[in-house]
Parts: sequence; structure tokens; C-alpha cells
Amino acid sequence: YGESGVGKELIAKAIHEASEKANGPFIPIHCGAIPEGMLESELFGHEKGSFTGAHLRKLGLFEIANDGTLFLDEIGEMPPQLQGKLLRAIETKTFFRIGGIKEIKVNIKLLSATNKDLKAEVEKGSFRQDLYYRISALTLHIPPLRERTEDIPLLIEHFIKANPAFRQKRFSKAALGILSKYPWPGNVR
Repeated sequence: YGESGVGKELIAKAIHEASEKANGPFIPIHCGAIPEGMLESELFGHEKGSFTGAHLRKLGLFEIANDGTLFLDEIGEMPPQLQGKLLRAIETKTFFRIGGIKEIKVNIKLLSATNKDLKAEVEKGSFRQDLYYRISALTLHIPPLRERTEDIPLLIEHFIKANPAFRQKRFSKAALGILSKYPWPGNVR
């Protein structure tokens, strides 16, 4: 967890690449960017004819991520009614497509990220306590850039290498000092 823009997805991808699932897919989904009514279909898929507009069978991201990693970005934005289905899929490693009758078994690594205090969300009743305990077995806090200014020279070096137009650019010590004092409201983003 950490503020928006700190690089949670990059860290999730690094965890995936260092894991036993590295040869499998890394599938990210932003839980807050998909309309509530579509998120279940995105995660679990659906069968043809299961609802208006379901003209074909659609595989869900759980199925697509099989033998790899599914990254649920901004899991704190997930609607409460879908949290129970997610918990069951995590615990049993099985799920049904919407409208499906065949149980689908998957073997995935699940990573999630949030910029919310999920413990406080549990206390407010907007996040399931059992899901919180399931996904928080191992947590990493990614501090904001203003608290890790030692990363600024490394980020500058990365962006200079990534952009050929900047290759001749250099930053003075005074410029680095100014950048280190900046509050970085958008963090690395």
C-alpha cells in the first residue's frame, strides 16, 4: 500500500518476475477504473447468453492469469458485493463464470495494492474483514517520494537513459538539492 503514484504496480511486477510464477502472465486490473457492473465479468468471465449483450463466452482475468500473477490494483475500490466472490475464489482457487455451471480451477499468485487504509475501511464496514485478513498476510508499505529523496538521482538517471533526447543532460548539485526539497505531490508518476 502507498499513495497514488509511488510505483505499486512496478513493485508488483518485480515480485512476479522474481517468483516461481515468472514464466506465467502478469495480469493487472485497476478495480476502481471498471464500472461496478462489469468488474465481475472482467475478473471471472461470462458464458454466452448469461446477460444482455453477452454474445460470446468471455474468459475472465482469473482464468487468463492461470499459472501466473493477477494484480488487483486499488482493491479498496472493489464493490462490497464482489468482495465475497473474490474471497471464495482466493480461498478455493476455483470460480464460476457468470452464467456458468462448470467450476474452473486456477493456480495463480494474487497481489493487490491500495492507497486506502483498508483496516479503517474494515472498521467502517466498507471492506470485508475476512478478505482483508486473507490479502494482508504480507504487506509492503511504499513510502511517498518526499520520504525517500535518495531515489531522486536514481530516477533521474533512469529517465535520462530511457529518453535519447535527454542523454546529454546533467543535473547540478544545486538542482538535485531543489528536487530533494520538493514535496512531489504526484510521487514518481
